[in-house]
Amino acid sequence: MNERPHWLYRPENRPKLWALLVLIMVLALSASLVIHPHAHFPGSGFALDASFGFYAWYGFVTCAAMVAVAKILGIFLKRPDTYYDD
Repeated sequence: MNERPHWLYRPENRPKLWALLVLIMVLALSASLVIHPHAHFPGSGFALDASFGFYAWYGFVTCAAMVAVAKILGIFLKRPDTYYDD
């Protein structure tokens, strides 16, 4: 029986998936053009959270930081390959 791979794994669908990802990111960032963000602490003079695209770049930076921390933790917490053989 000839089983085709799942549609996400087919090479012809990769450009379509990348285009869909870029479209979703552009739509999420373009929401900052129509929605006026309000600073959470306007009296303090620190209004970084009211800047254009704050939630988009903050989410990207924190996600990248979590991946980096997980990689570093993996160095210290991983077990040897023969752990279950012992």
